[in-house]
Amino acid sequence: MTTQGRRRVLIGSPVRQKPEILDHFLTSLLRLEQNSLELCYFFIDDNNDELSSARLSRFMKEVNRVVIHSAHTPDDHEYIRDETTHYWNDRLIWKVADYKNKIIQYALDLRFDYLFLVDSDLLLAPQTLIHLIATDKEIISEIFWTRWQPDSRPHPQVWLKDEYTQYEQQAGETLDEAQKEHRYQQFVSRLAEAGVYEVGGLGACTLISRRALVRGVNFKPIYNLSFWGEDRHFSIRAAALGFTLYVDTHYPAYHIYRESDLHHAGLFLKATDKTTSIPEVTRSCLEEREEGCLTPIDANRRTARPSLTLTMVLKNEGQRYLRQALERHRDYIDQAVIIDDASTDNTLDVCMEVLKGIPLRLISNEASLFHNEVELRKQQWRETLNLHPEWILNLDADEWFESSFTAELPSMLKQNEFDLYCFRLYDFWNETHYRDDECWSSHRTYRPFLLRYRPEMKYCWKETAQHCGRFPANVFDLPHHLSAIRLKHYGWAKPEYRLEKLKRYRQLDPEAEFGSKEQYDSILEESPTLVEWME
Repeated sequence: MTTQGRRRVLIGSPVRQKPEILDHFLTSLLRLEQNSLELCYFFIDDNNDELSSARLSRFMKEVNRVVIHSAHTPDDHEYIRDETTHYWNDRLIWKVADYKNKIIQYALDLRFDYLFLVDSDLLLAPQTLIHLIATDKEIISEIFWTRWQPDSRPHPQVWLKDEYTQYEQQAGETLDEAQKEHRYQQFVSRLAEAGVYEVGGLGACTLISRRALVRGVNFKPIYNLSFWGEDRHFSIRAAALGFTLYVDTHYPAYHIYRESDLHHAGLFLKATDKTTSIPEVTRSCLEEREEGCLTPIDANRRTARPSLTLTMVLKNEGQRYLRQALERHRDYIDQAVIIDDASTDNTLDVCMEVLKGIPLRLISNEASLFHNEVELRKQQWRETLNLHPEWILNLDADEWFESSFTAELPSMLKQNEFDLYCFRLYDFWNETHYRDDECWSSHRTYRPFLLRYRPEMKYCWKETAQHCGRFPANVFDLPHHLSAIRLKHYGWAKPEYRLEKLKRYRQLDPEAEFGSKEQYDSILEESPTLVEWME
């Protein structure tokens, strides 16, 4: 808990959802009462519908403290839903389990007091979160009811034992079908009354305390357990760790299990709206908003100037200069897009920690694309445009401007004469000196790093595997300005970094087809000309 006594809650959800259902879900989250809570959001965007991804991006721009981790995967095992049921398989189940574990790790790393895991097809009453915290339980779910088949009776998402047993049965006790039905009715009748009840399994709408997270609750498969579904493994692991599981029934959530449930979803939002100021959301409303959800958002802007989006491509930068760079950038950026190109270290953790509170879109590549840099840069460009940027700042993990940049930036972004700023890049050979010789003279050339995005322009790339440029090749068709502000680059600042880069260039560009052989050969020069940096 913070020193001010504000409890910090992370609301987390893996999302592969239809836009109409997702719209209701996000509306529901915005209605949650907060009181003295500090709410943050972590969505894993696994959508295969661009409109759903656009909904999340819109939410990120409208709401503070939102992180979106893009995790689009090939649909070799498509998640299918229809008006009958949802069709799951083992691969899909454990993919979702892995997503939930990523959210748990984020909650641990940033030391949240609670994690509230909510499925993206649920709607919550405004009092839900405050009430669950007030129960003072380590692990507790809010109840919801679902007809798993269209003609079946509704069942709660909690159970008493094993996979989904919803009646009491003592060890060694034998029950006939009539007895099972009688005890089932006792169980569901109890849950129909407002209260807090002990259960054996739960999921989908669960508040987890930091104490439980630290003790190790998670969704990993238990190797000697054949039960189906990640919530079973979570619940059994939690019980084995000594935690009792509870369900609250004061504010039942609403489950949009089928598209036909959307009408009642609107009724639920209206019925649970304490202020009656939120209109019922209908399909026609969504259709009218279709175009609007893809346009830039001006609400809740951090500053009066145009917005600035930082975009980066990173790989294994967690132990280098990434933290120093981000700590400088966070003072003036409005949002960030990070492409993690198959890192194996804590790069993503550093990004999420340092940029806490800033809208952040994370994209993780399972396999590195750096061997074909133009495809990597195109990916970076596409993901950045998904946030509808005004100005784009494209930097590497080991680059930051001299101190005057922060003061000059607002006027640079407000002016209407130029759409592109170019800067001189200084290659530091240690912490205080930059290299200056025939092969190392980038500081004598101006390169583009800050761009105003013009959506009406058709952008073209330099189609080369290496050294293709960070921006499309034709950005110089825009009116541009050569800035006197200098950019510091620490990627060469240590001997081990230089050796590593040389090995990479020899591997990816052995014939110096895309770069300078003379420069490659000079990287390990023993006594280069160095000049002391003067701020």
